[in-house]
Amino acid sequence: MIEITPERYPQLVNKRILFVCRETYSKPLWFLARELSKCNEVAAFYIMSSESVYNKCYYNEHTIYEFREHLPEVKLYDVSDICARFTEDFKRSAHPSNLEFLQKLEEEYSHYKTFGLQLMASQENTRHYHFRKYWPVTTDEENKYWLELNYRKILSILEEFQPDEILDLDNAELQRTILSEVAYKKKIPYLTIEYSKYGYYKYPSFQNAYGIDPYFRRLYEESLGLSLEELKEEYDYIRDFRQKNNIMNQEFSGSVTTQYERDSILWSIRVMRGKWNYFWDQDHTAGNAKYKKESGMLYAPTWPYLKYYFDVERIKRKLLVKNDYFEDPVEGEDYVYMPLHLIPESSVFVKASFYVDEMNLIEQVSKSLPVGWKLYVKEHQAMLGERDLSFYRRAAEIANVRVVQINYYKDPKPWILKCRGVVTITGTAAYEAALLGKRSIVFGDVPFSLIEGVTRIRSFEDLPQAIRSFGETDNIHSAAAYLHAVREAGEEVKIFYLMDEAEEIFAGRHPESEEFQKELTVLLDFYEKGLENYQKWKALS
Repeated sequence: MIEITPERYPQLVNKRILFVCRETYSKPLWFLARELSKCNEVAAFYIMSSESVYNKCYYNEHTIYEFREHLPEVKLYDVSDICARFTEDFKRSAHPSNLEFLQKLEEEYSHYKTFGLQLMASQENTRHYHFRKYWPVTTDEENKYWLELNYRKILSILEEFQPDEILDLDNAELQRTILSEVAYKKKIPYLTIEYSKYGYYKYPSFQNAYGIDPYFRRLYEESLGLSLEELKEEYDYIRDFRQKNNIMNQEFSGSVTTQYERDSILWSIRVMRGKWNYFWDQDHTAGNAKYKKESGMLYAPTWPYLKYYFDVERIKRKLLVKNDYFEDPVEGEDYVYMPLHLIPESSVFVKASFYVDEMNLIEQVSKSLPVGWKLYVKEHQAMLGERDLSFYRRAAEIANVRVVQINYYKDPKPWILKCRGVVTITGTAAYEAALLGKRSIVFGDVPFSLIEGVTRIRSFEDLPQAIRSFGETDNIHSAAAYLHAVREAGEEVKIFYLMDEAEEIFAGRHPESEEFQKELTVLLDFYEKGLENYQKWKALS
């Protein structure tokens, strides 16, 4: 068991702590809640509609039901009540929202984002921006009323529980965006993770990972003043990084992001069979099919989902071999490298809400290129099969664009080394380019945009000049300062290990090992360090 003492964790003892929970990200938090509840008042808030409302099934048995059945000492909140009210009120009225109340809310709680931008945090309310057809397109009235209900719910939770601090592990979904606004107004530290892209390192964000936290910017600026000797470890890391043949972040190892070969037909059949069993358990064994008839916005329907992912498996197989949609790069050609994102994804929808239309970005970048250059557009491995094939046809119709074969290279490094520069919305490729000494463009305030050579674009009219500046840059000191700031602010939190191992423990397949306890302790250290940094953040706000 983890030993939590006031000496080691002064910010995590004798406090009122609220955990924000959603699906797999909540599993490690269960273990922290168990330990922290011994010396704190602890509550957990489940923000996902289906997870809160559904009867116990495979989907939620090891998330919200672990709290309900095995952790009664933790006060549990969820959104089931506002889900019921949402569906019932729409049965009685086509316009249940209170516009005057919403306008007052927006005046008070839009420090970071307007309500329109807040809605971008959830795929439920942004169907017209992505390809997941099992979600319906929502109406303005549905969006407004869901906003209203969630604000009322969150305000009531904070008034009732009165947390000293709010702890989280993710930044997706509307409720988190609302919490960040309300917590800012009420001066409650709301801490979640920011992905630095530096190995396993994450650092705490108090802005729901939107923008660059002021305290972290200050740490970077202070690190710039350090000598080469003081940054020796970071310099050595960058030099080693530049010598590696493969630079893909180890955190993605074994995930779909590293998949460059297609699965066997047998594996695809097993995947679809698993999805069928999953939904049979959810809809029929557990009796949740009735909810899906009440609101497609809150509870994604089963059959469109199954059809969608059957098509994903089928199309993915086609695109991982030679095909009519992707082409090989041309050796020696001058090109700008533009890797696409998984859409919807919080790194885009939360961090760069104005730039989620990737076709529009392709068009704007292509017309900004110097004559003779090409734009190489490469699909994200995790997006294979999800994006409509017509997207690739339309992009390839642009004269100076090539939609390149996704697995021509088995690592990002060759694409980056051979290009003139990188363009990405908020992607890892810009960080990798910076460490390789190449210039890049991003469209969101990601932390690594602090590194010299990474240009944050705020207007398409700035693209031609930024692209003309592409090439190599002597930015090793700036990159080393960034890595140093990350190490100062964060910890090597192995989130995906913690989530996977927590599931194994809940399912009875693994015991709580020393390794798991060790990684949970790192997560506790992350929160402790973050809450200490909150004082710096307040001073700079």
